[in-house]
Amino acid sequence: MVEKLISFSLKNRLLVLLISAGLFAWGIYSIQKNPIDAIPDLSENQVIVFTEWMGRSPQVIEDQVTYPLVTNLQGIPKVKNIRGSSMFGMSFVYIIFEDNTDIYWARTRVLERLNYAQKLLPQDVSPTLGPDGTGVGHIFWYHLDAPNVDLGEQRALQDWYIKFALQNVQGVAEVASFGGFQKQYQIVIDPHKLTYYNLTLMDVLKAVKTNNNDVGGRKFEMADMAYIIRGLGYIENIEDIENITVSTRNSIPIKIKDVASLQMGGDGRLGIFDYDGTSEVVGGIVVMRYGENADQVIKSVKEKIKEVEKGLPEGVHIQVSYDRSTLIEEAIESVKGTLIEELIVVSLVIILFLFHWRSALIIIIQLPISVAVGFILLEAFGISSNIMSLTGIALAIGVVVDDGIVMVENSYRHIAEEQEKKSTTL
Repeated sequence: MVEKLISFSLKNRLLVLLISAGLFAWGIYSIQKNPIDAIPDLSENQVIVFTEWMGRSPQVIEDQVTYPLVTNLQGIPKVKNIRGSSMFGMSFVYIIFEDNTDIYWARTRVLERLNYAQKLLPQDVSPTLGPDGTGVGHIFWYHLDAPNVDLGEQRALQDWYIKFALQNVQGVAEVASFGGFQKQYQIVIDPHKLTYYNLTLMDVLKAVKTNNNDVGGRKFEMADMAYIIRGLGYIENIEDIENITVSTRNSIPIKIKDVASLQMGGDGRLGIFDYDGTSEVVGGIVVMRYGENADQVIKSVKEKIKEVEKGLPEGVHIQVSYDRSTLIEEAIESVKGTLIEELIVVSLVIILFLFHWRSALIIIIQLPISVAVGFILLEAFGISSNIMSLTGIALAIGVVVDDGIVMVENSYRHIAEEQEKKSTTL
């Protein structure tokens, strides 16, 4: 078989050269399409189901949320393992799929099963899927540089402007906010006043809930015009909450401000985000979608940030906290430089020892073609260009050269012997 292949190649040199050129061009195309990252993604193929039920203990979460979800999510095709984790007010279920499973097919199967499993959960408890990212998907962190803006306003800018803009970038799965204060209306109830008016805490909660709503009525016609009746009741400021009626006594309304004090405050926090020990800041974490090109996504995010900054208040700027593109570019440049150095050194050694430029040229041609074929296979199997894959190509260059040197040297020796025999015979 090998002899026939060699014989065919010698008789069809032009075809072999065209195939080699085609492989090299295909390799260049694969290099441009192949995702680039600094580190390989070795995380498991998983789908995360997150459920929030605030105020409940871990044991209650385990019994009423995590256990029903885990038991009902079993039986999904191509599932390797299901893990559950319960904590105060939150439940996490990790569904681990086989490595060759398409992540979006897996998410669809999980959603189908959740439609049934949700019926077994407590009322008003809704499980949701986590972002379609991976364990190494945190590719870009940023924070706001706003010395004259309080942390509540900064968090509002992040949650209601910057986050929504960056989530539209191609390849971004999620933008997670951190730091600052999440604004909220806080009703501080006086229990003595509740007792005085013979009210309960549930009366206040029900009044606030029912009075924060828009309602619609039917339409009526008058003077050849049709009018639609609407009741506008959404809360817009603290005064609206203060004037909500909880109950009446002798036709006199008892309002929220009669039994409580109101204020604008921030939600409770479990920690802060500090920048270089100088001050507390607000920012976000950009999570890349599964299988995307990290380097390209970061470039797109940076371009979007330039557009977003134009709409920020005066004096507010977005600063980079962590940028993986620096690591990606330096890692790729380092490995690329090593590959070029190896190609040059190996070529010089081949020319020096064989001392026959045509023989050396045959071996040298193998090097770029072999590297190009390597990138074709990386693209075909969905492996990104990273430190591990490029280093493997660099290490394989020596092996590629070895067999070429042996074959060329052996052919050169046989040809020399045959030429010597012919000259002796003559």
